Amino acid sequence: MKVLMFYELAEDGLPRLPANIAAHQARLREFHGRGVLLMAGPYGSPPVGAMGVFTSRAAAEEFARDDPFMLNGVVGKCSFHDWNEALA
Repeated sequence: MKVLMFYELAEDGLPRLPANIAAHQARLREFHGRGVLLMAGPYGSPPVGAMGVFTSRAAAEEFARDDPFMLNGVVGKCSFHDWNEALA
């Protein structure tokens, strides 16, 4: 089983994104390098949120806890959902 993490942009999150993107991307690379983040990216045009696929809930929660997007108001809501990948 994997865990999906969904971010929803805060109402005023988009203007805050540029100041936080570099640190957020560094965190993505760190967790991907550790093998606990399988894929991630924004959805919508313009973006309304983002999704990440993690190997465990603990990894997803650890990521979100100190993510600059969460800490600095880019994200307004974060949720986690267990996911059973059907084609694995």
